[in-house]
Amino acid sequence: MNPHLVRILAATLTVCMASVGHAEMASDGQSAVGEVSLVLGRAYLEPESGRRQLLTPGTPVHASDRIVTESNGHVHIRFVDQALVSVRPDSRLYIVEYRFDPADPGQSSIKLNLQEGVTRSISGQGASAARDRFRLNTPIAAIGVRGTDFVVSATRDSVRALVNEGAIVLAPFSSDCTADSFGPCVVNAVELAGNSMQIAEMDGNAGMPQLLAGTLDREPDMMQSEVQAAIADSQGDVEEKTAGTDVVLENVTSRRVQADVAGMTAPRDTPPAPPVVTPVDFTPAQPVTVATVTERQLIWGRWAGGLGDLERITLAYADSRPDRDITVGNSQYVLFRDGNGVTKVQEGLGPISFSLTSAQAFHSSESGSITAMAVNGGTLDINFVNNQFSTQLNLNHSATGDMVFSAAGNLFEGGYFHSRSATERIAGAVSLDGKEAGYFFEKQLESGGIQGLTLWDRNN
Repeated sequence: MNPHLVRILAATLTVCMASVGHAEMASDGQSAVGEVSLVLGRAYLEPESGRRQLLTPGTPVHASDRIVTESNGHVHIRFVDQALVSVRPDSRLYIVEYRFDPADPGQSSIKLNLQEGVTRSISGQGASAARDRFRLNTPIAAIGVRGTDFVVSATRDSVRALVNEGAIVLAPFSSDCTADSFGPCVVNAVELAGNSMQIAEMDGNAGMPQLLAGTLDREPDMMQSEVQAAIADSQGDVEEKTAGTDVVLENVTSRRVQADVAGMTAPRDTPPAPPVVTPVDFTPAQPVTVATVTERQLIWGRWAGGLGDLERITLAYADSRPDRDITVGNSQYVLFRDGNGVTKVQEGLGPISFSLTSAQAFHSSESGSITAMAVNGGTLDINFVNNQFSTQLNLNHSATGDMVFSAAGNLFEGGYFHSRSATERIAGAVSLDGKEAGYFFEKQLESGGIQGLTLWDRNN
């Protein structure tokens, strides 16, 4: 062979091998952090440097990639720590950082940015082991987790979130809560638990998020319809949905997500699950107003601003004070009673049982954050013959689980009752005719504490 030609071929081969070696190094230099497990409709991967590519099952996903779905697109991503993320139609999810070491999960660093749309995140080993190093950012607020399965819907100026399991902490961006930090923020934050049947919502005009009652029933039949709708969307039959509805539908209907988590598809002949009985929460979905409490004899007032949007059964002091007398209270709240200065309770009253009408309760963490608790029921019995009372409340919070607050003690002249111990305090009053009652309560826990207000009506 011509020596000159040999030299040319050798040089060409050297260049080709160098190019291949460089490509392998580039690929090896940033290992995949996950893999696409499901694609319905049209969805794309946008790497930090490189061409947009159509997503297919098995596509590797790297940190700094963006997942973009069209109006009929739906994507599931399985990450290296077994986390699962579902990206719904018309969404943009940016994988900012995903560091996970199976040998030391507690040193994980995970940050996602939902730029718009709806996503569902089911925590893996990384977020579970390093909750202070997980963050999901939206355009206006940050979300930290307490080991969870949650859904977020985001636009440029609003965000909604709900929780299937565990809890999240939602907080607006501020000097104390920046987008480049990790973990939950505590300033102006609200905590939302999966058993609260509420939605955390915030818009750009609000100073802090608020908790709203979930507006859609969690019907088992909706689970199958969501998969059918997603498949129909992938074939061009696109159904327009609002962001608010999407966040609820993703929560209650994603059977395929649940199947992916379990690593298997449920058999077709699997009998339907029995309906879930949801506990009643006696905390009103919206704050009371002067007009809604005009017929009540007992009204809770607050000395100052209280807890802002978390207040549900209190009025401002000026609104609750007119023509009513102060009964019991603490540094934050006071219970007003109709009476025109009269303090003597109607004579001839005997044992009376009361039904819970409304309540609000809060959990205070050691870090100082205050979040709403669910009040699922309770009992109050007052015996006007022997001047005794007893009560219990059924409460729930992600930090405490189900818990019962109970107290008993004496009824005093004027219709007042109270009890105090080293860790608990309760004080209340009855209306002069014995038809209504109310009390505030406080309980110190090993970690943090709880406090709340109640209103009751006579059963008979």
